[in-house]
This record gives sequence, C-alpha cells and structure tokens, in this order.
Amino acid sequence: MNSSKSPGLAGFGVLKNTTCHTEKKISVFFSIIFMTAGILSNSLAIVILMKAYQRFRQKSKASFLLLASGLVVTDLFGHLINGAIAVFVYASDKDWIRFNQSNILCSVFGICMVFFGLCPLFLGSVMAVERCIGVTKPIFHSTKMTSRHVKMMLTMVCLFAVLIALLPILRFRAYQIQASRTWCFYKTEHVEDWEDRFYLLLFSCLGFLALAISFLCNAVTGITLLRVKFKSQQRQGRSHHFEMIIQLLAIMCVSCICWSPFLVTMARIGISEGRSKDTCETILFALRMATWNQILDPWVYILLRKAVLKNLYKITSGCCGVHVINLHMWELSSIKNSLKVAAISESPGSSKQINLQPLSSMGQ
Repeated sequence: MNSSKSPGLAGFGVLKNTTCHTEKKISVFFSIIFMTAGILSNSLAIVILMKAYQRFRQKSKASFLLLASGLVVTDLFGHLINGAIAVFVYASDKDWIRFNQSNILCSVFGICMVFFGLCPLFLGSVMAVERCIGVTKPIFHSTKMTSRHVKMMLTMVCLFAVLIALLPILRFRAYQIQASRTWCFYKTEHVEDWEDRFYLLLFSCLGFLALAISFLCNAVTGITLLRVKFKSQQRQGRSHHFEMIIQLLAIMCVSCICWSPFLVTMARIGISEGRSKDTCETILFALRMATWNQILDPWVYILLRKAVLKNLYKITSGCCGVHVINLHMWELSSIKNSLKVAAISESPGSSKQINLQPLSSMGQ
C-alpha cells in the first residue's frame, strides 16, 4: 500500500504509522490565517499594480508592472486553491481514505503545491533579470522588452512550472500524503528510490537557482544604481535610487529567509541515505515559512513605494527633527535619470552630442 506505483492507494501507508501529531485547532487556525492574509494582501497589491499599469502602460515601467502583476496573481490563486484544499482536509478530520479513494485530490494538491511553489520563485528571478536589463541596458530594454515579449515570458514560465509539477504524474509516480496528513507532496519518508530523490532534488535545485539568479541580478542592479547616483551631478534621482535599493534588499531578504528552510529540508531528504532525520514538525515549519513568502511578497510592493516612503520620511523627520533630504526629490521621475546616465555612458560620442529629451520622455 506504500508503493508509489499504485496511484489509487498512494500514501495510505503513511496514515497507519504516522509519527506526526499536530493539534487540529492550531493547525486549521494557521491554514485559515495564512489563506485569509494571502488573499487580502495579494488582492490589494493587484489593485495597486493595475492602477499603476494603466498610468505606465506605454512606458518602460510597464514590463516590470506586468511581471509583478503576474507574481501577485499567482500568489493569490496559490492561497485560494491550496488554502481551500487544506481547510477541506481539516474539516474532513484528515480522513483521506474516505474522500481520496482514487487519489485525485492528493494528486491535484501535490501539483498545486509544486506549481505555486516554483512559479513565484521563477517569476521573481525573471523580474530581477528585467530590472537588471532596464537599469544596465535602458535602450535595449525600451526597444526589445515590449508587453508582448513580457507576456510570452510569463507564459513560458508558467508552462515550465506546470511541466515540473506534472512530471511525477507523467512518470506514473503519484504524489504522497505527508505524515501530518494535511498536505501532499513528493515522497519524503523512507526515500530510497532514485526517482523519488530526483524529484526532491529537482525542486530544491530549481528553487535555489531562481534565488541565485535573483540575488545576482539584484546585486548588479543595486551596484549600477549606486554608480549612477555617484556619477550623476543631479540630486533629483537620489530618491529613486534609495527606493529601488530598499525594494531590492527587501525582496531578496524575504525570498531567502522564507524559502531557504523548505528548500534545504527537501534537499537534505533527497540526499540522505535511508530514513531522513527531519521530523514532520520540521517540514511543516519550513512549509509555513515558505507560505509567508507569498504573503509578504505583495507587501514589498505595497509598502515600499515612493508615495509611502515619502510619507514615512515626513513622519520620521518630524519626530526626529532631521531634515536632510529635500522632499521635492520624491516628485521627480526616477527612471529618467538612470536612462540619461546609462545612455551617456553607452554613447560613443560625448554627452553634449546626445539629445536627452527623447530619453527623458521614454524613461517616464
């Protein structure tokens, strides 16, 4: 009955000898809170991004907003689908044998867990690449990174995540009910078969790769923005530099802190010989940490915007009595100055031969 080759009975052996005892009221409380917080925060972020996209629809910032919208929409559906299934499992007293005879629900749950886990990580790395290109190669970005290309990238990312999620099903390997009996994923107990190890390591490696790409591209973007800030003699662009650097640091910290425990745990289970030492409580804690990433992602874009940071600066400077930065800096366009400096540095001629007015209209 533990055989991964038998889809209809997959995971039922875990139900007999489970070593994980979770308190039902506390666990269902976590699921409801996570689902509600995720739905509300992502819905608010979608409204803000849609309004911003309407303002910048024909400008260079539109590609970033389109990718950010795809990210929060993915997070929203992840909370809706996974949260609804988890609450149903708790409401049914985790009696999988009664409502999962054909293993359809567990397969759907496992596919959604993998897809909505990897897809935001992939989209985060694509966003980091897009921002890096936009700052370091603004002319190339404005001519090549059109809305059509961005939509194609979104589609390719989603299709790749779907392929990874469907891979066990295509190989006739059913998703397993986990020891806590509250969710389904790859086999994490008594992992001995090379294919079960492969799925765990593939998930972890793809997640770490996405984080590494995000970290590298965000680091290049941050260094480029700092160089532009020190090279430019115009003080107007400083507010945008601070805004972008704060956002990049926040995104990197949230993703690394939230996802690293789960990715490390899955990799350790896949690498370890025989029975893994990771308990079901450890896996559940790592899973909840990863869930927080989908809750905090939209708040990075909601809170760390120019308008919000401006108001925070007003409050802070009023309380501390410090007035270092002129507030009118926040009213000026930000990408414009980065585009100007990058265009000057890339041009073979001198800066006097370049008409910056078209660039400024394009950077806005």
